[in-house]
Amino acid sequence: MGVFTMTQNSGPSNSRRSIVILTGAGISAESGLGTFRDKDGIWTRVNLEDVATPEGFARDPVMVHDFYNARRQNLQDAEPNDAHKALARLEAEFDGEVLIVTQNVDDLHEKGGAKNIIHMHGELLKIRCGNCGHVCVWLEDISLETPCPVCKTSHYLRPHVVWFGEMPFEMGRIDAALTTCDLFLSIGTSGNVYPAAGYVAQIREMGRARSVELNLEPSEGATMFDDCINGPATEIVPAFVDQILT
Repeated sequence: MGVFTMTQNSGPSNSRRSIVILTGAGISAESGLGTFRDKDGIWTRVNLEDVATPEGFARDPVMVHDFYNARRQNLQDAEPNDAHKALARLEAEFDGEVLIVTQNVDDLHEKGGAKNIIHMHGELLKIRCGNCGHVCVWLEDISLETPCPVCKTSHYLRPHVVWFGEMPFEMGRIDAALTTCDLFLSIGTSGNVYPAAGYVAQIREMGRARSVELNLEPSEGATMFDDCINGPATEIVPAFVDQILT
């Protein structure tokens, strides 16, 4: 791995430097959480139209609840790995702003110590009521009979995750951060789920920030990045963070 510098394409020397980090399922794979689009990924075992769309939930809410109940319980046994911890260290020690934009619905960035996080696809350990809109942390199973803790109605609770066909969260805040960042990192992403897959093109078009992909193997959009580093996240992410901080 070569020596990395943030000086190329960076902003004015007197400005506060900023890093935007996009993370995907690959950063959590070594914590025992499955990826989605690899040959053994989650979408090879279930039909995404059945469990990850509003239409699928309307057709068979029991099956959807069973799917997310199992994932919710699995997540609670997972621990952050060295890649999550390295990003938390970067956030704590970097002389500037670090924003993690994650496509993951797990809480491993938080468990690893990071604080400035946008969950653009929602959070598995939260539920949302379709009747009153209340969102709250929820660690247990839910069913059609589970009442909302606020409005007390049942049949309306759903996982607080973004399904296909729904708008990701905090898009305005993400766009603003991309516009002003000096370094854009993409870690553990497949590069084919939009809008996140289009962020590197947005960065290139603006011509302000340097872009680096850290992935087990090149993503579909790897050629769009200034640099690509391939290998297990628990190895390449801590090493890259060391370079930034030193």
